[in-house]
Amino acid sequence: MAKYQSINPYTNEKFAEYDNPTATQIDEAINLAHSLYKKWQHESPESRATVLHQVADSLRKHEDEMAEMMTLEMGKMLHESKEEVELCISICEYYAEKGPEMLKPQPVESKLGHAYYLKQATGVIMACEPWNFPLYQIIRVFAPNFIVGNPMLLKHAHNVPGSAALAAKIVKEGGAPEGSFINLYPTYDQLDSIIADPRISGVALTGSERGGASVAANAGKNLKKSTMELGGNDPFIILDDADPAVLKETLCRARTYNGGQVCTSSKRIIVVKSRYEEVLHELKNVFSNLKPGDPMDDATTLPPMNSAGSRDKLVKQVEAAVDAGAKVFYQYPEIESDGAFFRPVILTDIDKKNPAFDEEMFGPVAMVYQVEDEDEAIALANDSSYGLGSSIISSDIAHAQELAAQIESGMTVINGTWITSGELPFGGVKNSGYGRELSDLGMMAFVNEHLVIDVPHK
Repeated sequence: MAKYQSINPYTNEKFAEYDNPTATQIDEAINLAHSLYKKWQHESPESRATVLHQVADSLRKHEDEMAEMMTLEMGKMLHESKEEVELCISICEYYAEKGPEMLKPQPVESKLGHAYYLKQATGVIMACEPWNFPLYQIIRVFAPNFIVGNPMLLKHAHNVPGSAALAAKIVKEGGAPEGSFINLYPTYDQLDSIIADPRISGVALTGSERGGASVAANAGKNLKKSTMELGGNDPFIILDDADPAVLKETLCRARTYNGGQVCTSSKRIIVVKSRYEEVLHELKNVFSNLKPGDPMDDATTLPPMNSAGSRDKLVKQVEAAVDAGAKVFYQYPEIESDGAFFRPVILTDIDKKNPAFDEEMFGPVAMVYQVEDEDEAIALANDSSYGLGSSIISSDIAHAQELAAQIESGMTVINGTWITSGELPFGGVKNSGYGRELSDLGMMAFVNEHLVIDVPHK
């Protein structure tokens, strides 16, 4: 396997690389984390909450440094990187404030005796995370498990190793004890061995469907609990009564935020016929006014993709879609640059035989479908092997809520696109994975619900 490398996608220049760990280093890391888990069994969540507040302060102190590293490694616009750090600060503060209360024993009504269940840590968690949100993907696993008392090992994506190292440094500077968050750069074979180790209690993965299937199989073989946050081709349903101002605002970010490289971005734009032409031209207006450039420059609105490899894969996907009958309504002009830029494109006329119909386009590609009515819109939205997020744009909130209940997905946003926060559960169904992260549901992902019951005797 190639080493973990930091390559600036704007210049395609490598500026750092990191070696895989030795077997001894891996064993020492697991042992350190496992020893901390044993120690934490005798400490309260309240004591860790104090430290998690300090971690939030440390992230705040290093916001600019962390944001710049993420932008250098994966190309997102600098202001979006800063927003990501601020989101992570809020997630740490959420669990520091709410976590101890969430972990209190839960009473259970029973005629058999006084019953309740404890919420206890289960052990070291192996987190496998992707590049598109280098810090957020870490913190949404780390923060809840830190409060619970589950230390975390991290295997980050190969193209954001510097972000992983810096995040670990910032967390440590915030006062988190040795072993609570250990960053590693393992090969896939080493990762398999780590998951199989009896000192590892669970696996959390965010990534591709293919990667998730491999890791989940290994976790299952070793009887380890896992959560899988995988890909999506989220429907974005636009009804007759969509407010034009709301529609315009949401379309501006639907396929361009984070360079379109979001699991939950609106990849399938499903429009009732009365609004179809309006949506096409509004999207064209959004795409045609983008300004490619250095993501460190505030004037840039079209950053490069995370890597040349990802750009080339997306180009081939679009070519295959067109070869199968899709029509190009609009594509951005050629971009003169050595960077990993992709020309945003709007595709129409995608039928069910087209490979693009049921695959994830991870980048600024808008696939627009025209439907007769909302019943056809819901049917098309559910005609997918994925089920991560979805959106409904409508002025009738109550009706939109009724339709949301008919969509096969883990999340639906009404009159908005992807949204996340510490208190909101994140996750999907079908091939988009299983389990939840964030909120109280995410906190309970790797918790032992330990029943205790006092049986009365006469």
